[in-house]
Amino acid sequence: RAAQHVEVISDVEAALLGALGDEPGLLVLAGTGSIVLGRDARGRWSRAGGLGPLLGDEGSAFWIGRAWLPVARRHAGVLALRRLALRPDAVARVAALAPSALRAARRGHPIASAIVAGAQVALAELVADLAARLRLRPPVAVSWAGGLLADTAFRAGVWRAAHEAGLQLAVIPPRGSALDAAADMAARLVTASRETGRRTR
Repeated sequence: RAAQHVEVISDVEAALLGALGDEPGLLVLAGTGSIVLGRDARGRWSRAGGLGPLLGDEGSAFWIGRAWLPVARRHAGVLALRRLALRPDAVARVAALAPSALRAARRGHPIASAIVAGAQVALAELVADLAARLRLRPPVAVSWAGGLLADTAFRAGVWRAAHEAGLQLAVIPPRGSALDAAADMAARLVTASRETGRRTR
């Protein structure tokens, strides 16, 4: 009884609507996990990635942290690593290693540099795959969300990798947040409900 009409959407869908509004394009979301969500000019939705830490999340903070873990915890020992793997917050703890990998890459650490470059290529491949499946015309509108993509240098590397793969992008800074999109949807639903009520009275 909280409302006459309830509409439920995913967090990444709200993030895309906040970033791009009703325009066709792609949202790259990379934080602990990763996913690319897109919508074409006819309003059809599709996704690439976002299958979780065991099956996907390519290029995510967890993906980077897992690859960086042997270096970051070189002296921890096998037992300590096994304890980490069994913790209920293991995914978040491994993802929390990503910033140290990014810092090491900026300092020129060869392993960190290779890991970060691989993550950028992985995200660019998701973008290219989804742009092709949705048949989006170049330049493809793309925006971003998530803590990992808040890193300007890392984000620039993703766009560079996409360009090197032959994809033309129109990079659009997020116009708003997922919360902004949810608030706008709620306002539209309230307005529509009031108009319906007036017509039926």
